[in-house]
Amino acid sequence: MFKHFNIVLLSVLSPLLLYAVYMTNKSCDECHPDIYDEFKSSYHSKNYFNDELHRRVAELASQRKYDCGACHMPAAKNLKAMERGLARPNPIHKRQKEGVSCFYCHEIAFVKEAHKRNKIVLAKQAEGYKPTIFGSLKNPDSSDKHSMVKSPIYKRYACVGCHSHKVNDHNVTIFRAMKKGESSESCIKCHMPLTPGPPEKMNKKARQSHHSHRFEGIHDASMRKKAVDINISAKPGDTTLKIVLVNKMGHPLIIQAARMKYLKIEILRDGKVIWKNFSKSPYEDKKGTFVTEFVDKDGHPVAIPSFAFGYGFVNNLEAKEKRTLVYKVPILKKGDKISVSLMLYLVKPSCWSTLKLKDKSLMEPILMEKKIYEVK
Repeated sequence: MFKHFNIVLLSVLSPLLLYAVYMTNKSCDECHPDIYDEFKSSYHSKNYFNDELHRRVAELASQRKYDCGACHMPAAKNLKAMERGLARPNPIHKRQKEGVSCFYCHEIAFVKEAHKRNKIVLAKQAEGYKPTIFGSLKNPDSSDKHSMVKSPIYKRYACVGCHSHKVNDHNVTIFRAMKKGESSESCIKCHMPLTPGPPEKMNKKARQSHHSHRFEGIHDASMRKKAVDINISAKPGDTTLKIVLVNKMGHPLIIQAARMKYLKIEILRDGKVIWKNFSKSPYEDKKGTFVTEFVDKDGHPVAIPSFAFGYGFVNNLEAKEKRTLVYKVPILKKGDKISVSLMLYLVKPSCWSTLKLKDKSLMEPILMEKKIYEVK
């Protein structure tokens, strides 16, 4: 009798178990192996537990609340509790380790613009039925795991939810990549380019390409080289050096509060450096250092953006901005070589002592672009 009851019970419950509302990242691998492999190598797959920089900033911002989760741990079931200080991130919860999960990104219904940060509204899923996945594919295929629907959200607004802006509790903007009203189209063009290969293994529609899910950006060398054009202008007898920078990106040069980019300029004569734009610290050259530094209510520097009441020093290149920098230099001679490098700190020096990071590579300068010009 009990055996028969168990068989009946299992037959009733199995559709509900099969069509649970949340689908894990790994469950996508069965039908979308290429996209899954791309996602695993992306920073969307990073989370509180394997991204030291994010974890340290979150810990120092508050030991009680975790209010970064809306963008960094959106799939967590207890997200509201963490935001209110009733729970903390815990690795035993699998959905907390999913990062910006596949399922979360593909159930966006719309994005609501707001002052502090935009808010993502998810589609309601019918309990007990297989979920509906949204995307940009024309005539998408459904499967035994989910239904699939094309949504205009994924062409224009999907990125706007997390990648637009963030304002802290003191009304200070601590993150901005997009202006109000901008769409996701340029984000997708650069960071999710079409790449060869079908989006799913069965490929019943014989598709030849898909949007890359590597979400390549600052951590990718080829993307860094595309960011800024450097043009050098000088001739013999000049005592000024002109450097023209063009931000080719559709967003500001500095977006995240921890970053810093700076110019390293040297003039070489007969193989020896006769001039450089700074001796010890990039901060010596204010116009060639691109960074946002925050201050507290008394004007003292602060490393954790959530504590900021204002700005100490800000220098940035806006999207598509062209700027000419002029430097006073020794009289230039024919044959002098001018070396201009655009460098990057993933974590700016003003944060090092506060964050105490174990991963020292985050504090090593990274070359973005380099130009060498010979005076003729």
